[in-house]
Amino acid sequence: MTTIRTRIAPSPTGFLHLGTARTALYCWAFAQHHKALGADAQFILRIEDTDEARSTEEAVVQIIEAMDWLEMKYDEGPFYQMKRMARYREVIAQMVANGTAYYCYTQPAELDAMREAQKARGEKPRYDGRWRPEAGKTLPQPPAGIRPVVRFKNPQGGDVVWEDMVKGQISISNDELDDLIIARPVSEEGAKTGETVGTPTYNFCVVVDDWDMRMTHVIRGDDHVNNTPRQINILRALGAPLPVYGHVPMILGPDGEKLSKRHGAVSVTQYRDEGYLVEAMINYLARLGWSHGDDELFTREQLTSWFDGKHLSRSPAQWDGAKLKWVNQHYMKLADDQRLSKLVTEQLTKRSITPDERLPAICALFKDRCETTQVLADWASAFYSTPQRNEADYTQHVTEAVKPAVAVLAAKLQNCEWNKAALANAVKETLTETGLKMPQLAMPVRVLLMGKAQTPSLDAVLELCGQKLSLERLAY
Repeated sequence: MTTIRTRIAPSPTGFLHLGTARTALYCWAFAQHHKALGADAQFILRIEDTDEARSTEEAVVQIIEAMDWLEMKYDEGPFYQMKRMARYREVIAQMVANGTAYYCYTQPAELDAMREAQKARGEKPRYDGRWRPEAGKTLPQPPAGIRPVVRFKNPQGGDVVWEDMVKGQISISNDELDDLIIARPVSEEGAKTGETVGTPTYNFCVVVDDWDMRMTHVIRGDDHVNNTPRQINILRALGAPLPVYGHVPMILGPDGEKLSKRHGAVSVTQYRDEGYLVEAMINYLARLGWSHGDDELFTREQLTSWFDGKHLSRSPAQWDGAKLKWVNQHYMKLADDQRLSKLVTEQLTKRSITPDERLPAICALFKDRCETTQVLADWASAFYSTPQRNEADYTQHVTEAVKPAVAVLAAKLQNCEWNKAALANAVKETLTETGLKMPQLAMPVRVLLMGKAQTPSLDAVLELCGQKLSLERLAY
């Protein structure tokens, strides 16, 4: 049976953002696709928390919360790199023993001088291998009191070549790669306890994790392309199998620049809080760099059925907030009213509004004109608190000339049976008696009831407002 193992590995130095969420979606969908075909397929969550100074527990909680909201269930994890330090140090010690890694005592000031000299000669700044062990090379005695880093002994000559599932064949010369630091100097505390290897670095931890966790496919952002040849060389030095790599282009803002907060690059859960539906976010994120023919709208089930790792774009995607709203509005129209009611209740609770049993019917009536549940909550709030009045609509429609007609309607509503048919009849009778056309009466009544001139049908709004509230607002 074919085995497929993918992973998403966010760093908890910040919240889960759109780019990482999209990558997670592709990894998850790829595993789900093969699982449906009968493969042994898993999607793994790994938290890469080795940056202790910047990693926070708050970010970890938000990452897991975002994954839960997106309904991307992981089969294993979350795994935490900081809990695997002993394993990383064990592998590094083995590499030093077998000669694929070595201790380097070069100090930062020496490195700076080395690079400046290389620049002056027109060379690419890089570590010059002065502590790299070679046959016939005599190394100096390690200086006293200096705690070394550990460097990987990168192969010299030849190329690192891989077939990228997004970009096609990529080849990078080993001569472009210097000997990567794979462990920092031992800390003061570590030295006291006898440690010989300091904290392992990102590129090394990733390699050991992907090896130990048997990753078969690594789909990630193309900002990692330069890391890949280094990681491939380390995997080969360990005698580990290589995963298939796929590097997806970044998401750009509408102005073509790197996506930032001013474009909408906020945490994924903020979109949830602003009233976007999860199915809309999944649909929209999937299309940011992947396509299935001309299909713009598709279900989660269709996505996993189609997502075989092909048709991933080589070009950067462009974030379009208006397009996301359009997609969300589509799913708002399709959404179950009881489900929308629960989501709108969350929005109303933030405004200290407690809705009642009318809310599902309110959602049913207004959802077609709403881009988010937040906008739907704006409409719903008008049934439970004084609506915010559109002054332009009020001035235009609630005139002295129409006030007598509103009074006629209010009188009829005093003793009206409270259902749509009876309410529609009361409006019709008022039009007949006053000689007004429907817009001349309906517009001012809508403004008085809901604060604005454009609403769904007047009889439906009156029915949901209820008799007491309707009469109070029409009395103005």
